[in-house]
Amino acid sequence: MPPFIGILCNYRKRVKKVENELLKLSSTIVNYSVKIKEGDRVLISTNGLEPKFLVKALIRDIVKVKGIPFVRIIDNEINSLLTELTTSKRVDELARHKKEEVDNYDVFINIRYTENEYEGKYINSSIRKEIGSKTAKSDDIRINKRRWVLLNYPSLIDAYKIGMPYDEYKNYSIKAMNFDYSSMEHDILPLKKLMEQTDKVRIVSPNTDISFSIKNIPVIPCCGTSNIPDGEIYTAPIKTSVNGKITYNTPSPYQGNIYHNVSLTFKDGKIIEATCDNDNESLNAIFDTDEGSRYVGEFSLGLNPLITKPMGDILYDEKIIGSIHFTPGKCYDDAKNGNDSAIHWDMVLIQTEEYGGGEIYFDDVLIRKNGKFVLKELEHLNYNLK
Repeated sequence: MPPFIGILCNYRKRVKKVENELLKLSSTIVNYSVKIKEGDRVLISTNGLEPKFLVKALIRDIVKVKGIPFVRIIDNEINSLLTELTTSKRVDELARHKKEEVDNYDVFINIRYTENEYEGKYINSSIRKEIGSKTAKSDDIRINKRRWVLLNYPSLIDAYKIGMPYDEYKNYSIKAMNFDYSSMEHDILPLKKLMEQTDKVRIVSPNTDISFSIKNIPVIPCCGTSNIPDGEIYTAPIKTSVNGKITYNTPSPYQGNIYHNVSLTFKDGKIIEATCDNDNESLNAIFDTDEGSRYVGEFSLGLNPLITKPMGDILYDEKIIGSIHFTPGKCYDDAKNGNDSAIHWDMVLIQTEEYGGGEIYFDDVLIRKNGKFVLKELEHLNYNLK
């Protein structure tokens, strides 16, 4: 057999393997994540045509359970220009359209495909603020009263950011998306119970020593029902309880900019100082969006063992095993701490040895060191972390 025939056969096998994994992912989303049932109106949104195979699989799986699929394809470049040139009258129309969406659809499946993270960099912050304010009610309904899934389809840009050839990254990312979430649901229960019994949390890492209370705030496991990939457990700090300093050791993308080495100092819950390596002025402008943007709305532990290093994409980075994210801005309805804001900025600190290590204490008891749980009842959540 000529060498090129063998190469072609191997390529086709790799493509078929990826397609089978995407078919599995589609079935997981439809039947496990959002549990589509007969008559459900489902809006699939995506940008670009690269995720077309997955979109077609989703359509077939939705129809199989007698759901009603709709598809919207968005061009990021055009959408950014529209937003950049938006007037107040158009914001009113956007708000009306968003209300129609949450009124007309039961389920939302959003597939993001990264083409250029700097698209939208020059959108005026006042426009973003006005859009956020006028669409807040619809966004709240969509997040808290509708079923939804958000996933990132692997792109060349993503592969570049994480430092992998595209084929390798595609396999890596789809494998992470297809983690056994039903098993994680069971594995996570002892940690949920411990967090529900905890008052004081202390986090220590290089340039980080921060304390806060999570007493009586609900604890929510995330095991593949909203984000894909998934694998975290979150709550929120009591709003005014946060004191100390935290320094994030992963890139923090937001609104067309990427911030590095972000460091936040808190007093009685409020960010009183915010610095980074590249642009302190625009960083602080984000935290001046509104009153709630200088308070924290989420504290979460990352648990997905198939995600081990950052790529500057929060949907992946916040799930890194051995990480935490500590989120300025709006809290979730199911873990309320009273903080409201137009922003919700997940920022990640990895505590594995490779990234500088660190400890987490619950009520002065060490529960995780260098990214690994040290309590016997939690050791199984270390999975394959070395």
